[in-house]
Amino acid sequence: MGQEKNSTSKREWKQLGEKERYQIEALIRARRSESEIAQQLGYSKRTIEREVKRGTVQQQTSEYQFVQRYCADAGQRVHDERASNKGRGLKIGHDHALVARVTQLIVKEHYSPDAALARYRRETGNEGSICTKTLYHYIERGLFAGIELDNLPRKRRRTTKQAQHRRVALTNTRGRSIEERPEEIALRMTEGHWEGDTVVGKSGTRSCLFVLTERKYNLELVFKLKSKSQECVEAVFDYLERKLGSKRFREVFQSVTFDNGCENLNMAGIEKSLYVKHPRTTVYYAHPYSAWERGSNEVGNCLIRRFVPKGTDIGKLRVQDVKRIERWMNDYPRRKLNYLSAHEASSFGKLFLNGCDN
Repeated sequence: MGQEKNSTSKREWKQLGEKERYQIEALIRARRSESEIAQQLGYSKRTIEREVKRGTVQQQTSEYQFVQRYCADAGQRVHDERASNKGRGLKIGHDHALVARVTQLIVKEHYSPDAALARYRRETGNEGSICTKTLYHYIERGLFAGIELDNLPRKRRRTTKQAQHRRVALTNTRGRSIEERPEEIALRMTEGHWEGDTVVGKSGTRSCLFVLTERKYNLELVFKLKSKSQECVEAVFDYLERKLGSKRFREVFQSVTFDNGCENLNMAGIEKSLYVKHPRTTVYYAHPYSAWERGSNEVGNCLIRRFVPKGTDIGKLRVQDVKRIERWMNDYPRRKLNYLSAHEASSFGKLFLNGCDN
């Protein structure tokens, strides 16, 4: 007997739907037997018997007597509950160590889910059983009891991309435009090209943070300034040149790209060396309302906001607090670096790790 020739007949299997359940309820009220209901609806008697048992609930009559009756909505509710439990089990299984460590990294150490998984894998050598997408899914379903959506830095929000305005900055007509910047800098081909910006604090206060971000490896330098002024920004570069020396400074800070904020507009002062006649670096300015042209720096500022939310009085921060945030940022695993940190990937990492920025 061939495979196409067999002695069994094909079974047609189908589940009861909500419509059929209400038909069953109506037929039971009409005092039809389960056999008659099965024959009329085209199901087996045993299917109807199981459904009636599943959907039977206790009700109280107007005479305060309790009776057992079949209710279609009760049967449908039980069906939906059981259907939701179908499928494969959770990928995370009984890996309590992963749950505990990932929860600690996200809630207490301000890691993103992706970075938390990367850190856990590196610490334990265990690749784990879930990916970043699955971790987000489990968090949204509330399976990680210690993690709430407020603990996620961006909460997976998606924003509409704004139109790219390419206009001349009226307050900075003498600055060197980003359009003059070499292509190798835009492509992040070489190390030593930076982006800079300030992070402001509580309205009415003067202190702010000045942030420098290296474009290729996202190495971060964070300084506390007394005020958002050109003098304070220039003082940072003077300080770094004294620490590194003129030659080393030119190797590390080959160029810096700023926005058109008032504190960054003294291009000559930032480029002027303390020791030699030729410029110590080259300054470029992004187009107005074009934050994506300094994307690495903007991402760094978002990381700082995990510790310094908007409205914080930065004047109350200690220098040690600022350097702790800087160290955290430079130890943070980056997907673009195959989950290495900036301290590990950058050739300048050990230079600043050893305290040249302190």
